[in-house]
Amino acid sequence: MNLLRRVLVIGVLATLVDVVGFVVLVEAFGWRVWVADGVAVAAATLVSYFLHTARTFSPGAPSRRWFESHGRYWGTALAALLTDVGVIVLLDLVVQPNWWLPLLALKSCSLGVAFLVRSLTYRDLMFHAVRDAQSVPACRQTPEGAVRLSVVVPAYREADRIAAGIGRIRADLAAVADAGGLEVVVVDDGSGDGTAEAARDAGADQVISYAPNRGKGAAVRQGMLAAKGRTVAFTDADLSYSPAQITRLLEAVEAGWDVVVGSRRHTATMTVVRAGRLRELGGRVINVFTGVVLLGRYRDTQCGLKAFRGDVARLVFANTTVDGFAFDVEVFHLVERYRLTLTEVPVEVENSQRSTVSVVRDAARLIVDLVSIRNNDRTGVYDVAEPALPPSRAGGSPGGLRRCRTPRVG
Repeated sequence: MNLLRRVLVIGVLATLVDVVGFVVLVEAFGWRVWVADGVAVAAATLVSYFLHTARTFSPGAPSRRWFESHGRYWGTALAALLTDVGVIVLLDLVVQPNWWLPLLALKSCSLGVAFLVRSLTYRDLMFHAVRDAQSVPACRQTPEGAVRLSVVVPAYREADRIAAGIGRIRADLAAVADAGGLEVVVVDDGSGDGTAEAARDAGADQVISYAPNRGKGAAVRQGMLAAKGRTVAFTDADLSYSPAQITRLLEAVEAGWDVVVGSRRHTATMTVVRAGRLRELGGRVINVFTGVVLLGRYRDTQCGLKAFRGDVARLVFANTTVDGFAFDVEVFHLVERYRLTLTEVPVEVENSQRSTVSVVRDAARLIVDLVSIRNNDRTGVYDVAEPALPPSRAGGSPGGLRRCRTPRVG
């Protein structure tokens, strides 16, 4: 039985315990309405809790944190119980039912209101649980890597400007190259126009090429897994984000963060050339849709500038499956799932006039990919026995925490 069916079955069982128990206690035993409702809701909550913890969520699932956080879980359960009891007592005073059928109707109303309260509270608490866990640098031991920084550039039909892009990356990051080494990895996503050859001629350290075209997610995955840097970043081939900005992300990773992402919605972000209105609107709609998959609320999931510790990049991208537009959302989901730390930084954006993004087409693909991510999550595709990372020092001794903790970037 897959996760969705388990959730539905347990939900139905808990609801039956609540509704049937309430009606029986009132009609068969003559209990007062508020007492019977409180006992029935409490019994249903216990049934739901024990069945979900035993049968529903795997130990690594982000949603399991809801059940592991006992204070928050039971606090929300108490709020839902009081709401249920309050609504049904009020309705009982107004309607004054004299047999079980109208009593059942009242219980249905109170159950619906309590469910809404529980769901909204659950979402808010899960947001805080996820973001609190992400909000302190992990400060793990420095990862292995041949160079200080690798920059991955996914490219599709960029033969006429990839050389200039590589040159600008090397120029803007010359100080990084001199102080630890720089690697430029270009991934030709089935361009068929000589992009790979142009990248080799321009001196890219690695050029990966394949056919046919598979999508940006596939290209980024190939590059991130091939990169040799202790920190690995990716950026768009059109350099909408100047390569010099990667230094800010690199320094944040080296300060202890597992993942550092650019945000076009950050209050300190500067937009040099604005995108079209339709594209901006599409981006905001897409961010709303990501709430179907992500527990945390992020300013911007689709920014094309992100950096990772090298070992974190290998962990995350070895388990990604989405080849298309929603691969960023899958990355955020895995960051949540593997309990990695993440911070957002402002970026300076110069939107390209030659974008391959189509709002309508990519929004439709995004929805399909979000369904795929949810399905992967339910069926255990993302499960790993234990993330192969050095332990975080953020939760260690007070002295270690003071040395580790740095002001949050952005």
